[in-house]
Amino acid sequence: MYEFAVTPAVTSIRRRGVEIAEVAPDSLGAEMDLESGDRIIKINGRVVRDYLDFRFHTAGETELVLEVRKKSGEDWEVELERAEGEDFGLAFEQIVPRQCANECIFCFCNGNPVDARPSLFIKDEDVRLSFLYGNYTTMTSITEDEMRRIVEQRLSPQYVSVHATDLDVRAYLLGIDKQRADISGKLARLLDAGIEVHAQVVLCPGLNDGEVLKKTIMDLAAEFPRITSVAIVPLGLTRYNTDPRLARVTPEFCRRVIDEVGLIQKELHAKIGTNFALLGDEIYLRAGRRIPGRSHYGDYPQIEDGVGMVRSFANEFARLMRRLERHDWTTADKKRGTIFTGTLFAPVLRDKIEKLNQRFGTELIVEALENSYFGGDVSVAGLLTGQDLLQARERIAGEFVVIPRQMLKSDEAIMLDGMHLTEVSRALGQPVHALNLKELATLLLNKN
Repeated sequence: MYEFAVTPAVTSIRRRGVEIAEVAPDSLGAEMDLESGDRIIKINGRVVRDYLDFRFHTAGETELVLEVRKKSGEDWEVELERAEGEDFGLAFEQIVPRQCANECIFCFCNGNPVDARPSLFIKDEDVRLSFLYGNYTTMTSITEDEMRRIVEQRLSPQYVSVHATDLDVRAYLLGIDKQRADISGKLARLLDAGIEVHAQVVLCPGLNDGEVLKKTIMDLAAEFPRITSVAIVPLGLTRYNTDPRLARVTPEFCRRVIDEVGLIQKELHAKIGTNFALLGDEIYLRAGRRIPGRSHYGDYPQIEDGVGMVRSFANEFARLMRRLERHDWTTADKKRGTIFTGTLFAPVLRDKIEKLNQRFGTELIVEALENSYFGGDVSVAGLLTGQDLLQARERIAGEFVVIPRQMLKSDEAIMLDGMHLTEVSRALGQPVHALNLKELATLLLNKN
């Protein structure tokens, strides 16, 4: 396989071609005398805009002509033959996200502190990132070129923020006119071309719930299985959101939504064999209701949107317990530490960790970490910061601290407020480990 960098980056400069970030030693790219900083402009006469184009234009090709702009400014034309599937050994620059042109009333960027790092204010609306990472787009400003590219390069699946199929409501939520809000033609074109679509609704009390939500679900379900599912996730308000049109998501609201959507799920399951409309875990947790079982989520089509994560965690924790059962634990192996997580998930995690403590004699405590950085209704672990950890230092017990890996950037040990993990560890005077469950098991089994 080719080696491609895949983490979005932000820059104000757009140049021709795609820049090579790294060339592996003794690779095909090295044999071609390609270097970091060179830019590939065309392949067999076809324009290259990013590494997705490079991957598409080179796939299955054994005879290639590359137009290269060297970092020295020279223009090269490189002809080569390669074995089928032979790796170029190239890593490329990160994709520059296309910006969103909507003015969504619930946009999380509007809830950022003024001193948040600049990247948190970037509103991406990019079909490439939708394909690569499951980022949602509204498709309101998608161009004809982008439409053709999705179909030609099979950038499937696509994740689409629908929010409401009622055009008046959708236009209101997105802050645009009804003509732009209407994406029915674009959606139909993608579906007819065999592009798989996952839909999303950010549920705003009093705006797109109730009968509007029911219409949205049923309209989308009419396209099943081409539209595979719709994730319904609650509006999140920080203390910086001051828009009077937005109402808080309360436990009572969540209970009502669960009851109403539950009836729709039963109806759809009888008709199409799937629940189709899946509620975000946060709705069940806020409502104080039981998380549905494994079969409710099917193959977890929208787990990255927080739909089924708690159930998946419970299943994974059961596997962790079985793994630990296979090891001979002694008193010397006991581990003492503090695990921090968000206030919403803390009761679930605490219950599991208490079972682990009872079975294996570990002394792990779970502490719910308040989000002082964003405030408001923000209670998920992924939005906690280094500052939040420092404010909880008096609650630390044991020899180490564990935090969810989601608190860090995907490619760097930095938190949302810009604090590095090592900086936090020094300030707390304790090693801080950002772990998933599998890594937690490794930490617990380490006898050193």
